[in-house]
Amino acid sequence: MPPTPRPLRKLGFLTIGLFDAADPRRGHESTLEIIELGERLGFDSAWVRHRHLQYGISSPVAVLSAASQRTRRIELGTAVTPLGWENPLRLAEDLATVDLLSGGRLNPGVSVGPPLHFDQVKDALYPDTADAEDFGYGRVERLLDAVRGEPVTDFSGAEGFEVFSDRVQPHSPGLGSRLWYGGGSLRSARWAGEHGMNLLTSSVVKAEEPDGPYDFAEIQLAQIRAFRAAHPDGEAARVSQGLVVIPTDSASPGQRARYEEYAARRTPRTATPQGPARLLFAPDLVGTSAEIAERLHAHAAFREVEEVAFALPFTFEHEDYVQILTDMATKLGPALGWQPGL
Repeated sequence: MPPTPRPLRKLGFLTIGLFDAADPRRGHESTLEIIELGERLGFDSAWVRHRHLQYGISSPVAVLSAASQRTRRIELGTAVTPLGWENPLRLAEDLATVDLLSGGRLNPGVSVGPPLHFDQVKDALYPDTADAEDFGYGRVERLLDAVRGEPVTDFSGAEGFEVFSDRVQPHSPGLGSRLWYGGGSLRSARWAGEHGMNLLTSSVVKAEEPDGPYDFAEIQLAQIRAFRAAHPDGEAARVSQGLVVIPTDSASPGQRARYEEYAARRTPRTATPQGPARLLFAPDLVGTSAEIAERLHAHAAFREVEEVAFALPFTFEHEDYVQILTDMATKLGPALGWQPGL
């Protein structure tokens, strides 16, 4: 198998931060402990998903603000914040605040589209403006402008004892270069490149051709190349891959059995595109670090990236995540040429 032409420079992980409705604090504390563990193990980044009206993290900016005060080095990201739920100007204020508090470690990832189950939530979310809201790329552009320090009002200066700015405050100068777009189609990959964003890829892509072939790695590879072709930085433009990866080197027999069963239940959806959006899912990678490394080195899209944020499965226990992250950092990462950032 040919070696990867892009050595793995940054190893990250992604968690949904599930919690029990009867004890939500414990679940959030578990997420913070996992992020602290990630820093001790040398991971370069920790990412949290964004879930509304579910039993997962609904306020990742708040969670990452807490994480920023319990860590010193690891980068902290969202993968991804659906902007249909957000006011871009207000979000820009929160992101800049947390970025400054973290010492410039925030990596916000965003996506577009109407909120999930919009017809059921629009009266609560946008009771007066639901029909007028822009859920397209324009919403991202508003966030980009606000984060990058463009004026958001034509008023500034002193008014009595108060002083007003025409741009979002606080302003964090480096944050604009650390904004990521979570895309799974050629159109979104090109758009992210044209607007100078970084690209978050995941275990889901859009199958553009109705008649196939349905090769996940090749579809994702085409999107990465389209992104870099459109980006001002060209081949140096940042891309992170987020496959579901479960190393079993130190897992108990019971853990291995559960991991394999989890992956097996999800395998049928990887055969053909799913739903009207024609979404194609990547298989979960379960096995020893040596076995997973071999499969990744054969993955056409993986060979094009220098950064990963491997996704943790949704429904495992805290001790399972400890085992998986430990194996990632001590076994899988080095097998991929990565060195811990200690």
